[in-house]
Amino acid sequence: MRNRAVKAMATRIRLFALILLGTYGAAAAQTQNKDIHVVEGVGCECCVKWTEYLRENGFAVTSEKSLGTLLIQHKIYLGVPISHQSCHTGEVEGYFIEGHVPAADIRRLLQERPDAAGLAVPGMPYGSPGMGPEDKREAYEVLLVRNDGSSEIFNSYPAADL
Repeated sequence: MRNRAVKAMATRIRLFALILLGTYGAAAAQTQNKDIHVVEGVGCECCVKWTEYLRENGFAVTSEKSLGTLLIQHKIYLGVPISHQSCHTGEVEGYFIEGHVPAADIRRLLQERPDAAGLAVPGMPYGSPGMGPEDKREAYEVLLVRNDGSSEIFNSYPAADL
């Protein structure tokens, strides 16, 4: 009788563990293999490198090329402040991703789901994804852009020791 109770308890524990693992796995899967669409500047190598970086980091990327004025209009339409613009703009699940934003920050955005328009890395900081080696990067910040156009620091990346 006691052996049967022990086996039943072990079965319940295994089932509970599987449920917990399944819940964790589902949450992790929600931020993996997300579709992101990127509008790149024509002839811009770092745009291509950033989309390759995203693919290497588990995102399903589609991209298109756009010329100057049309690309700027697209950014304005999405709500990217002029002061926060870079060379390419991504869209994922209702958020814009402007510039060389690291994949980890995109995943965090999708997991936390803040009330915001998107993320931006203004300019083209050396050593950010798609802009040269990380071990020689200059300091930069990833900004969370609110729907009203205001922004705050979402993440900071210090300069690498040169």
